[in-house]
Amino acid sequence: MSERLLVLLRHGQSEWNLKNLFTGWRDVDLTEQGVKEAKEAGRKLKAEGITFDIAYTSALKRAQRTLDLALAEMGQTGIPIIRDQALNERDYGDLSGLNKDDARKKWGEEQVHIWRRSYDIAPPGGESLRDTLARTLPYYVQEILPNVLRGQRTVIAAHGNSLRALVMVLEKLSPEGILKREIATGVPIIYRLNADATVESIKDLAA
Repeated sequence: MSERLLVLLRHGQSEWNLKNLFTGWRDVDLTEQGVKEAKEAGRKLKAEGITFDIAYTSALKRAQRTLDLALAEMGQTGIPIIRDQALNERDYGDLSGLNKDDARKKWGEEQVHIWRRSYDIAPPGGESLRDTLARTLPYYVQEILPNVLRGQRTVIAAHGNSLRALVMVLEKLSPEGILKREIATGVPIIYRLNADATVESIKDLAA
């Protein structure tokens, strides 16, 4: 039986991460730093001796490009890549494109903090973390997990909040716990799963 390997990779720094803007579903590219982070992720995974059979990513180019750059560093460009908006970042609605400091001036520090850090309160026109989980988790359970359990070594390149949904389940975190769990840009998290889909081991490749 081959190993049940799942790697989660948050995209490298994006142009709007750098500018301190709410990004959500806006389709922005990586910065030079983000490109470096993506390539470094690939080098770290290669150094671990990891290879993949299949990859999943979102419908947004910052995640797609991160995946492409990492796989190129690994010499793994020929594997199947499945793109789906179920893995997209949380939709920030009316906050999308706004500077976070400007948003605080408009709605107040406390309200913006609630939108960013509460589990189930959505910004106007957008999604809460719970809403993001509601689309990401079924996709993971139905489309991705069965492949992992069959021994297909899998990488998911996505976003801070869509990956939080998966981390919440894999690491059995509470709604409060997942809000405190930081997922760094461009840092692979390696999970090896048991046959019952629980986690056997976790390795975070933070520098």
